[in-house]
Amino acid sequence: MGTATIEPATTDGPPDPPAPDRAPARRAGRRLRRLSAPLLAFLVTAGAFCASWAARGTFPFGDTGRAVNDQANQYVPFHRALWDLVHGQAAGDLLFTWRGGFGQQFLSDAYTYLGNPFSWLVVLVPRAHVDLAVFALTPLTMGAAAAVMAVYLGKLHPGPWWQRGVLGAVYGLCGWALSDASYIPMWLWGLVALPLLGIAVEWCLEERRWPGVALLVALAWFGNFYTAMMATMAACVLLAIRLVVLDLTGAQRLRALWRAATATATGVLLTLPLLLPSFLSSGAAQPTGAAAFVPVRLEVFLTGMLPGTYLWGGRPRLYVASLGLILAGSFLLNSSVARKTRLVWASATLLVLLSFQFPPTQYVWHGLAVPNGNPYREAFVFSGMVVVVAWLSLAHRPRPSHLALTAALLVAATFALRHTDDFGGTTWLAVLGGGAVSLLALVLLALGDRRRFLIPVAAVLMIGVVFAESTAAAHNADARRSRERWAKPVATSNESITRHFEAVRSVAGWPAYRTDPGAPQTSYNDALALRAEGPQYYSSYLPEATYKALEPLGYGYKNDGRTFFGADNPVLDAIFSIGARVRPGDGPGTWTGAKFPAPPLVTVRSAPYASPNPADSVYARQENVLGATVYRVPDVSAGGTATEQTYAARCTPGSEAFWYSPELYGTLASGGAERPLEDRMAGVLPLGEVPADGTVAVTVRTRTQGATAGQHPIGCLDRGALTEAVGRLTATGATQVTAGGHTIEATLPKGSTGTAVFAMTDVPGWQCTAPVKSFHGLVSMDVPAGTGKLSCTFTPKGLTPGLAGATLALLALASVTVTGLRRRERS
Repeated sequence: MGTATIEPATTDGPPDPPAPDRAPARRAGRRLRRLSAPLLAFLVTAGAFCASWAARGTFPFGDTGRAVNDQANQYVPFHRALWDLVHGQAAGDLLFTWRGGFGQQFLSDAYTYLGNPFSWLVVLVPRAHVDLAVFALTPLTMGAAAAVMAVYLGKLHPGPWWQRGVLGAVYGLCGWALSDASYIPMWLWGLVALPLLGIAVEWCLEERRWPGVALLVALAWFGNFYTAMMATMAACVLLAIRLVVLDLTGAQRLRALWRAATATATGVLLTLPLLLPSFLSSGAAQPTGAAAFVPVRLEVFLTGMLPGTYLWGGRPRLYVASLGLILAGSFLLNSSVARKTRLVWASATLLVLLSFQFPPTQYVWHGLAVPNGNPYREAFVFSGMVVVVAWLSLAHRPRPSHLALTAALLVAATFALRHTDDFGGTTWLAVLGGGAVSLLALVLLALGDRRRFLIPVAAVLMIGVVFAESTAAAHNADARRSRERWAKPVATSNESITRHFEAVRSVAGWPAYRTDPGAPQTSYNDALALRAEGPQYYSSYLPEATYKALEPLGYGYKNDGRTFFGADNPVLDAIFSIGARVRPGDGPGTWTGAKFPAPPLVTVRSAPYASPNPADSVYARQENVLGATVYRVPDVSAGGTATEQTYAARCTPGSEAFWYSPELYGTLASGGAERPLEDRMAGVLPLGEVPADGTVAVTVRTRTQGATAGQHPIGCLDRGALTEAVGRLTATGATQVTAGGHTIEATLPKGSTGTAVFAMTDVPGWQCTAPVKSFHGLVSMDVPAGTGKLSCTFTPKGLTPGLAGATLALLALASVTVTGLRRRERS
């Protein structure tokens, strides 16, 4: 028998096309689902914050206080300086700035005030709108923190994406973010760093992505080392919790600890070129009078955990939205969660909370330093742990009875704490209204197991209540903060700022001379903001050397000497090579600039000089630095009462009278004009021309108890003598001065000898062609015969060893990465 052959079937048409490959579509769908939770968290958080400002009509949603307040206005000029740096318009570079403080280190300031990665967005907008970009940093960073938290929650326990998104928004809109950090862009990065480091902890426990852990640590510390330090301590707590609650062997725990320790050390080392100079700059900064930590009363501390509460001053803002509090409260009662897990998480959260009230642990949270300002800056750590506990409860479906009990306890606690100082605002609205809607949404969600149509209703309610409650809380926080003395809105318009900037640019002549942006100031850092070179500067790193150089000369200051103001004084102008000044014009919001002769930045003093005027007067100290006698300091007769003091002196008619009384606060009247007198902030003040009878009469109405103007508050300037001194310093000074990013070079006249004095304070980091010595706080050096050029270079202390440490960390990171790739290829 033959073998039968089966012929393949044939068709008249073409063959069927191959089945479509649906794998890419499935992968895209998975990626979209992974992005849904962080996207929802971002939109709710950023939207609620912007809605609160729109409701108040504040900038950029209205004209109420274009500059948010005195405190926030500190940071806009730093971002304008970043814009100038990127666009090649800066007088200086990343290491040093010539704009402000007569030349200051800039690396530590850039790290501290511009570290938030979103800060770089300001370079994409026109310079005139940098303030708008700075505002945008807040919702962007808060939204990013919420998005990362949504991802982190998913790593702790699986659950619906929209629920993780809602709780991520609860974290991003916590009380610390809305009240303490919303106007401080660099602090807000700590809000992002906490869940970032939480993800890093999970990778360590999974024993994978060691390079990724190191990079996440570096990203956290690059953004802001201060709050990153707190987030790192919190990550240590999270790691300890997970090591206890997870079912791991001893070897697995040790490996996780080793990976966490080595990756953290590597990540921090990567930031060492910024971290070490900042640490050393902090040590050289002007000391502050920060008071020792005193815990707030227990009822105040507990009130800080109620949603929507804003307690004035240095009080803790520990709350999250009522939805998060109700879920967190139900965690201990949720029997679906293992008892061990409940006890460990609850105990750790309670211990973290108690550590905020215990002085030794408070100092640990703040890097063993006394915080200058609100001492509860680590409050976001507690909020983050509350949100984690809330998620673990929600993911295990809490019972409605447990949720109702927690909500009732929240109402009872609010009632018991209702008499706390400054209680009110939106607290009752959040607890009763937000709590009721939150409870309803959670009950509907529980019933959704049998009635699926209730789940979308619950989702809408949960999203809506978090949005609405947080918007009201942010509105209340901003409104109450604006009533505090330090946070008064700056009364200025964008048009006035633009005219001020244009007036400065019209008379600018750097480095031939400096330009002072004048007064009144619109920010602490007007010199940075307006591209001027005056003394105006604020920085937490302002060196003690700068304070010791400027304070004796009569410059006004505040913040214990970390903020300096300008002074309209011709002698100080001559000392610091100020050859142009801007003053308010005749019309409102207008400014005019004027140029006048000034010595070069580098002058040569051929012989020592000592003022003949009383050594304890500010005028004698100015003359000692100038090197010429230009003042007459008369005897002063004092009278009046403690609250209305009178002073009189006799000077040469036609000379210019000045006043200096750093101990008095009140109002000064002289020559028919009145002006505010703000003790040490006022500095040397011009009184005007001495009248024909030679009498200078001053009346001070003061609230300062037991203080007077001292023995020599009045000095009378001989303008002709000053002109002669300026001419002499110009003739013997540098014929050409070139200022680079962090260098300065001067060409001297032939035959110059004596002492070269640079019009910049002797801050740590200057290295010159000859040994540097201090000349009344200014950089100076001996000029040997035959010297034609002098030059100085500024290098921040700690930069070189910081670069070496970062290089080692980079080599370690690269070697581990390459080793891992090769191992993966072999496997």
